[in-house]
Amino acid sequence: MPKLTVHPLTPERWPDFVRLFGERGVGGGCWCMGWRLPDRQQYLQQKGDSNREAMHALVRGGCVPGLLAYDGPEPIGWCAVAPREAYPALQRSPSRKAVDGERVWSITCVYVARSHRRQRLSTKLIEAAVAYVRSRGGHIVEGYPVPVKPGVTSTNYAFTGFVSAFEEAGFTECLRRSKTRPIMRFYTDRAHKRLKRSGARK
Repeated sequence: MPKLTVHPLTPERWPDFVRLFGERGVGGGCWCMGWRLPDRQQYLQQKGDSNREAMHALVRGGCVPGLLAYDGPEPIGWCAVAPREAYPALQRSPSRKAVDGERVWSITCVYVARSHRRQRLSTKLIEAAVAYVRSRGGHIVEGYPVPVKPGVTSTNYAFTGFVSAFEEAGFTECLRRSKTRPIMRFYTDRAHKRLKRSGARK
């Protein structure tokens, strides 16, 4: 496994983000804007360069939309993490709408360069996202992964991450509204988790 370093995406690291995502922006021009847009029509209209510029504008404006992972100087991974309200598309999704009224941070994308896959780097990225959320005072981190079906599940359709990687990072399923779309959570402190469980029993 490479010696991984992880850094927030800031303006000076933008060229590394572009280098990792390539000319098309991963996912046919998503540039990790899909969950941030209010409706699918707008997403389809701005796929490609418009999404790239929208993401660049966020970064230039001081928003940290996620974390970049490096193997030495080479950018090799990405994890999008932000407060859930930054992703209006989550609330539009029947299977991913809010579980409760808790303030939640959401992981919406976990991407590893093809050259570095099958090395547990997705788990490391998720763990780094949890550490980042904890450093920002967050208590709940949520993920929306897909289960692995060997020979069936393509990485092209698993941009939200795999269940196994989230489990390895310590997440547990808290709700499932469809067979293939669990909602998983990690509590950054035990006290908050105990309070949540106590409230659920009332």
